[in-house]
Amino acid sequence: MKRIFSGIQPTGEIHLGNYVGAIRNWVTLTDEYDCVFCVVDYHAITVEYEISEFRKRAIETALILLACGLSPEKCKIFVQSHVPEHTELAWIFNCVTPIGELERMTQFKDKSKQHRANINMGLMDYPVLQAADILIYKAGFVPVGEDQVQHIELSREVARKFNARFGNVFPEPQALLSIAPKILGVDGEAKMSKTLNNYIGLLEDEEVMWEKLRTAVTDVNRVRRSDPGNPEICNIYTIHRAFSDNLILLDVDKGCRTAGIGCIDCKKMLFKNMTAELGPIREKALSLMKDTDYVIDVIRAGAKKCSAIAKATMAETRSALGILA
Repeated sequence: MKRIFSGIQPTGEIHLGNYVGAIRNWVTLTDEYDCVFCVVDYHAITVEYEISEFRKRAIETALILLACGLSPEKCKIFVQSHVPEHTELAWIFNCVTPIGELERMTQFKDKSKQHRANINMGLMDYPVLQAADILIYKAGFVPVGEDQVQHIELSREVARKFNARFGNVFPEPQALLSIAPKILGVDGEAKMSKTLNNYIGLLEDEEVMWEKLRTAVTDVNRVRRSDPGNPEICNIYTIHRAFSDNLILLDVDKGCRTAGIGCIDCKKMLFKNMTAELGPIREKALSLMKDTDYVIDVIRAGAKKCSAIAKATMAETRSALGILA
């Protein structure tokens, strides 16, 4: 069975964008692939974070993955720092990765602007560790959105450079592009993000979720209730596409374009469909919060399985490098 790797940072509350853009798709992929899903805590320390909350965040992130439907019987869930071979391989990959490649990475440029007071080496080297995360398991596919394709291309380049110099050890992973719609934040401008405070949290109370949805930006050109709108440029319609069936989408599209429905009517329909899907996830998460020992057991069991794969890959890598065993 072909292997997939993907990771998620424990930097804050899991939001609607994470769920629609990644996690929901991961659940489906476990039926077709050997899936490895990682809480990438070492990636998260490249920016400022709450040290006192960090362990709790890692557990909560794994807990939400389980609540969303990922089963430890069908995939491996673990924390990155529990398998130290990730960082060992990253150092080796540093030795074959040109600095110029890293300086050109879009994410490094964006994060450097966001964190001007802390532009550190880890921020630049992030994609190399990401390549190690993927290639330590010799993953053939990585499910990503379009904004992450550049990182997968770098992983492929790293694999090529290593193989050309030391022998054919690593496969060139392929990006498995998500078909999920790209969801913006409630401001309608930027990607949904806890940092930008424009998010709808996956486990938020329904009252909080509705208030954020109620005040979310729609088609800015639709000023009055009687004005026709354009669903193609409305973020609320984009979220509808993730939660509503085709009949509702047709009704919303027509109602918006003809001013047959107002934005609040549209949001109420969306909220009903969102809560129908997210309600059971919230209930499962609340149940798991009462049994975090189970979540920790899942993480440790996942790390044990992944460690065996990683150790075998590193033994092969060290042999290729000519390192003394």
